[in-house]
Amino acid sequence: MNKIGFNVLAWTAGISESLYPIIERLKTIGYDGVELFISNQDVEVFRQAGDFIRSTGLEATSVFVLGKDENPIDPSPAVRARALDAIKRKIDRAQALNASLIVGPFHSAHTVFANHAPEEDEYKLAAEVLHAAGAYAAQADITLCPEALNRFECYLCNTMEQLLKLVRLADHPNVQGMFDSHHANVEEKSFAGAIETISPVLRHVHISENDRGTPGEGHVNFDEIFASLAQQQYKGWLTIEAFSRNDPDFANAIGVWREFSKPWDIAEKGYAFIQSKIAQYHL
Repeated sequence: MNKIGFNVLAWTAGISESLYPIIERLKTIGYDGVELFISNQDVEVFRQAGDFIRSTGLEATSVFVLGKDENPIDPSPAVRARALDAIKRKIDRAQALNASLIVGPFHSAHTVFANHAPEEDEYKLAAEVLHAAGAYAAQADITLCPEALNRFECYLCNTMEQLLKLVRLADHPNVQGMFDSHHANVEEKSFAGAIETISPVLRHVHISENDRGTPGEGHVNFDEIFASLAQQQYKGWLTIEAFSRNDPDFANAIGVWREFSKPWDIAEKGYAFIQSKIAQYHL
């Protein structure tokens, strides 16, 4: 059965007790889970948040990115070692959060580009780090789902074809893949083709509008997406990922310069929209 989640980055990248009323309200709307950003806050912060999330009856997933000094595809072995260490620290925090999945573009450093197209050696370097990270994630019963981003945020993995190639190179059962409708809207020839490509390893889906606002209020063809997910018999999270300027530091880091929709409008209307598509396409 598919579960519906909401990424609380619409409010904040940080974790504190101020987030708890938001989580409680998401539960009353009907969500099955929340997705939280894994920062370098103390592990105990994540453990407390995980306990609170469990107390509401919700589940947790998580997301993070890597910076240039911890880049899995850097030519320097020392930098790649720091990348693996950073991923392990994120896994520790996700485990404390009781999160079953970690998603995000941690195959390479976010917004760090080279003066060339992605090279085979870079895929191999990323795969080596992901394989080792998968082994560490296995002991925590966590699945890693690296994410393809649009060309303005990364260059290694923009499409589902590239992501599938990387996951297969990583060759670990705890390293799978995910699909994000916002990035696919930029990079893919068709949503159906992209979903069919990634379906053998698809474990997570971000429902995200073209402008990062309320799903269903932009021009992403969600009918094609939900019909394709149904055809591929996808069973997993359908998590809304939308952004705002509520957390200015985070918004500035990802290039969010205006409000797309109010967070609670996104949460309430987005949940109803996904429910309607689940019913329509028998997901």
